[in-house]
Amino acid sequence: MLPLSQFQDFIEQQKLFVQGNRILLAVSGGKDSVLMLHLFKAIGVDIGVAHCNFNLRADEAQRDESFVALLAKNFELPFYVTHFDTKKYAAENKISTQMAARELRYNWFEEIRCTAGYDYIALAQHQNDALETLLINLTRGTGISGLHGILPKRDLLIRPLLFLNRQQIDEIVRVNNIDFVEDSSNASTKYTRNKIRLEVVPHLQAINPNLEKTFVENIERFAELETFLTIQVQKLAHEILDKRNDGIYISLAEIFRLNPQKLLLYELLKPFNFSENVVHEIIAGLKALSGTHFFSTTHQAIINRNDLVIVEKSVSVTANQFIHPTTENIAFGNVEISLVFTMEVKFEVNLNKAFINADKLIFPLVLRNWQNGDKFIPLGMRNPKKVSDYFIDEKVPLHLKKVTPILVNGNGEIIWIAGMRQDNRYKLTTATKKVAIFELKIK
Repeated sequence: MLPLSQFQDFIEQQKLFVQGNRILLAVSGGKDSVLMLHLFKAIGVDIGVAHCNFNLRADEAQRDESFVALLAKNFELPFYVTHFDTKKYAAENKISTQMAARELRYNWFEEIRCTAGYDYIALAQHQNDALETLLINLTRGTGISGLHGILPKRDLLIRPLLFLNRQQIDEIVRVNNIDFVEDSSNASTKYTRNKIRLEVVPHLQAINPNLEKTFVENIERFAELETFLTIQVQKLAHEILDKRNDGIYISLAEIFRLNPQKLLLYELLKPFNFSENVVHEIIAGLKALSGTHFFSTTHQAIINRNDLVIVEKSVSVTANQFIHPTTENIAFGNVEISLVFTMEVKFEVNLNKAFINADKLIFPLVLRNWQNGDKFIPLGMRNPKKVSDYFIDEKVPLHLKKVTPILVNGNGEIIWIAGMRQDNRYKLTTATKKVAIFELKIK
């Protein structure tokens, strides 16, 4: 007898899917995935079968493909198959064969799910797989998220066999006389998972015969702990992350108050892809000089006086842009500058706008980044001032100094530090006849 009631109860308890959903089953031909196929077929769900041939086991791989194809045909189910050059992909991407196979199959499963109209992808992992994953994570080092091992549902991936352990699956397959194929690589200890399965787990089972049940309970606790931590971090992020146009600011004083500091700062910075090692470097450098940078794959964190500023990685220097009298809008990095002319001599107090005496403009104008040695005469002043000194006086963060647009006249004079201050030489006067209005807009 198939454990159909337990199967359906687990689906409902874990809210894996609802009636009417279409499920794409990943079927290798092994006993786990074949049992999953039988269970889904028995409860009448709309399913399809997907099989990957990784071309790693020669004739055996072809045998597996033929077996799954025949199984799908006998069940009158849609069948999808693909072939991968796994070793080539692994070499090109400088990853292990196992990681290559993982990336290839998940990407392909998602492609089939989308193109063929399935709602979820079902994987036949069970309690022992979850146990082994947790042990692997602990051995390699893991954060809180690695402690829950394999979850029953994550995004569009579902694992409906997590209510069973390996011994139970073996018995169900035997009693129901279910045919399957055996992967010979499962007996090899050259793979980490197999080594844990064959050499580590038996010793643990000798200490605790109910090892799988114990780990299922542990994993549930860890998952609940992660949920609790996530809720608390979301509250904390709302309180101390100050989102501004130029980045996300975190007060250094707030970071010093975090307890436990490393855990909470790591969770706060995790959405920006900072690793634990980098977070450790940030904590060690909190009293470093202003301007110290730390990097993730996508962002940089900058110590700026009393704050840690998180900004996206970007090319700090944008190519010079030229502005002509006919220019209406021009992009510069993450901003846009617009230009309009008017015969109405008017002025508005707005840092994002510059009201310039148009008769003094020599086209083409240049929009560029700050350069060492730049000088201008700030509006309302008579004497030149280095732009670098102006930035210091105005406490402009280092990351903004490098990307702030500088509008330069055709004669080389600075007209406007966009969004901050225009040059006094180009101000409107009673003699002004035509006004050029430049406006800074965040894209």
